[in-house]
Amino acid sequence: MLHPMPLAARISVVDSHTGGEPTRVVVSGGPDLGEGPLAARVERFQAQQDRFRSAVVNEPRGSDVLVGALLVPPHDTTCAFGVIFFNNVGPLGMCGHGTIGLLVTLAHLGRIGPGDHRIDTPVGAVTATLNADGSVSVANVASYRRARSVVVDVPGIGPVTGDVAWGGNWFFLVGDHGRSLDLASVEALTDLTWRIRQAVNAQGYPEVDHVELFGPGGSGGDSRNFVLCPGKAYDRSPCGTGTSAKLACLAADGDLAEGEEWVQEGILGSAFRGRFTWEDRPSGRILPVVTGTAHVTAESTLILDPADPFCWGIRVE
Repeated sequence: MLHPMPLAARISVVDSHTGGEPTRVVVSGGPDLGEGPLAARVERFQAQQDRFRSAVVNEPRGSDVLVGALLVPPHDTTCAFGVIFFNNVGPLGMCGHGTIGLLVTLAHLGRIGPGDHRIDTPVGAVTATLNADGSVSVANVASYRRARSVVVDVPGIGPVTGDVAWGGNWFFLVGDHGRSLDLASVEALTDLTWRIRQAVNAQGYPEVDHVELFGPGGSGGDSRNFVLCPGKAYDRSPCGTGTSAKLACLAADGDLAEGEEWVQEGILGSAFRGRFTWEDRPSGRILPVVTGTAHVTAESTLILDPADPFCWGIRVE
């Protein structure tokens, strides 16, 4: 039997950031989503506990860029933990930066030590390794390119060509966009990628909720990206699932060898290191590994006061 969130509650959380992108792990006080596969539990979370999601990550307690991570018991018996990731508009299938932040948080709390840790997610189990230097390597779900060189007509922009790929979330990846990928251009980049996403959704790919632009890397980087997330906030990190999708495209084109390292910079210049092995070469399915570093920034208790008119967060209905 499922138990609804009480009208008043205290939620224990630990905040961190991975390459500049924040994660808020719900350590205790979250809703009981029952048992069963996480894919089913995330549906219950969305249908029955959406105001909890909003309360944790939306203003006034959070922000559009914040990603939440709800710890739950795993369904997969090979896993030590289960997690449901969510942002300002809804649940996420998988979150690479969030998984890195989750492991660093669990280590901070003394719940894990260095080594491999299996984590159950709504899109499948992943193995995350807490390395001796404090970095985390995420062996993500199998990733692949679904469609190559898809041309969409973007209102106000014209034709844009990109690849549709899966890396734990669905991406439209664009290399030829003619824009400078720097912080001074964030407003223009957000407008462009939002227009691209709407066009991609309208023209045959409604599942795509992330848009990823690529350009030349900086010192030591193979590439720099700008990633627009589902809630119209840009990813401050290089994006773990986006890096996985990029690796799948590179592998499919023969531009990156199995085991070769790819250094992916984000818009802030922070970097993830990626590599892959083939799961099934004929179908283009790879097993990506993404490595990055997170830092804990706060431990706190969120208070959900029923007398507060914004108890459940500020959101667009």
